[in-house]
Amino acid sequence: MNLVEHALAAVAIQAVIGLTTRNWWIGAALASGYFLGREVAQAEYRWIEQFGDGLRANLPWWGAADARLWTQPAQVADWLGPILATTLVAVVNSRRRKPGNGAG
Repeated sequence: MNLVEHALAAVAIQAVIGLTTRNWWIGAALASGYFLGREVAQAEYRWIEQFGDGLRANLPWWGAADARLWTQPAQVADWLGPILATTLVAVVNSRRRKPGNGAG
């Protein structure tokens, strides 16, 4: 998947949650969390291969945050794209609510 596909998939997940619960922020958190977790897991595997002698036991708690693993722009964009896209959708849908429609 590329950046656009990740963002579209995240917005699709968000839309299902947002339309079902009417809470677009929860949808954003769920979709963004999925893609962030996916990229963190891939970074852990890269760390194990490059610095951990192929052993998961050698992975420190901070291994996935090691800057040496995040050298390609696509690696950052794969989690940043969904976060930005779902945040934008949540902000737009939050502002679409009009005052006086049952709130407060």
